[in-house]
Amino acid sequence: MNKLYEKYIKTDSLPTLFCPGCGNGIIQVAAMNAMEDLGIKDEVACVSGIGCSSWIPCYYKLDVMHTMHGRALAFAEGLKLAQPDKKILVFTGDGDCLAIGGNHLMHAAARNIDLTVVMVNNYIYGMTGGQKSPATPKGSVTKTSPFGSIDEPIDGCKLVSALGASYVARWTTAHPVQLAKAIAEGMEHKGFSFIEVLSQCPVQAGKSVFGEKDPAAIMKRYKEGTYLYKEGGEPVEGKIPIGVFKHDTNAEEYIERVERRLRDQGIERG
Repeated sequence: MNKLYEKYIKTDSLPTLFCPGCGNGIIQVAAMNAMEDLGIKDEVACVSGIGCSSWIPCYYKLDVMHTMHGRALAFAEGLKLAQPDKKILVFTGDGDCLAIGGNHLMHAAARNIDLTVVMVNNYIYGMTGGQKSPATPKGSVTKTSPFGSIDEPIDGCKLVSALGASYVARWTTAHPVQLAKAIAEGMEHKGFSFIEVLSQCPVQAGKSVFGEKDPAAIMKRYKEGTYLYKEGGEPVEGKIPIGVFKHDTNAEEYIERVERRLRDQGIERG
């Protein structure tokens, strides 16, 4: 077995709950590579909510909080405030993060609190049986949109960027090297880091979104249907931008603001 895998994965908990062809394993390894490259394994704590992607950190040999649906960021913020020296890595999904957890996402981004959020976007509620999520493309026929979705999908990257997140990126499971680099950059960055990953769900999204259940074919679509974002560049019609959209190293982080306010009142954090 791969030595890195043995170092990070609880092998006695295998096999994972992921369906064959799911992109979660790729994301799991990308995050491992990021932590290993930075040499920060012992400094990391993971938090996740509920859903397929929220199981990603549960197989790590790390401190992990597997929490409530939509509440991953609330728990993560509490953990960061209690242990500000910890590097907090949050795994969440498009439903967990943008729907029931949307309010927590908005405020965490606006605070610019030092968390690294990996939002796995498979365009659907996979674990609960294929209902439409806030990210599901228009026209998709799902269990909760039997005549085709008419809702405009929410772009998580645009949302958090507008609210104040200071590091924002998007990659796909077809770009594992770039994804690992983005996770590493996010964890090194002082502030709210949001990394969206377009990931294949061959079981539910394969049926409802892509009309294609072959994971390799869906990943090929990700390669062909995306383009590398460049600041000031023209958008490409019909394609999704990927890359780093924002990296603001001057934005003040939330805990820094809290500690500055305490110092102003003559209070030193214990």
